Amino acid sequence: MKEFNLTTKMRSYQWNELTAEQRELVAIAKEQTSNSYCPYSGFHVGAAAKLENGTIVRGANQENAAYPSGLCAERTALFAAGAQFPEQPVTHLAIACYTDGHFTKEPGSPCGACRQVMVETEHRYGGKMEVLLYGEDGTWVFESAADLLPLIFVSENLKG
Repeated sequence: MKEFNLTTKMRSYQWNELTAEQRELVAIAKEQTSNSYCPYSGFHVGAAAKLENGTIVRGANQENAAYPSGLCAERTALFAAGAQFPEQPVTHLAIACYTDGHFTKEPGSPCGACRQVMVETEHRYGGKMEVLLYGEDGTWVFESAADLLPLIFVSENLKG
């Protein structure tokens, strides 16, 4: 038997420690929580994806009475970016969560499906995508979506 430890790198920043570019993107993600359609969970999530050309594509979670038919904010933003700007790599993704009348104290963590889509987005364009997870007590910054999903599954895995 062999045992391995998986580690990931994350930095936590206070609002004033973020760069102006990071603050702008997080602010847009926070604004996007108001575009969330979440009558069932009451958990509003907003996302903002910045493309290499500077374009910012927005997303918000969209729920459905048939629960599996909804979609998370991260995926709405990333899929919209891929559909509207297929040649533009996504360089940054910011995510914010709002519930019970305020933004969450700790940053919200993307679900497994969103992490997979984030990694595929990086793989598609051959570069890293900085991920910013906003919380009132601090913003977590990951250099790459792969830091959120260390055992990635990409096209090479399908080749056997």
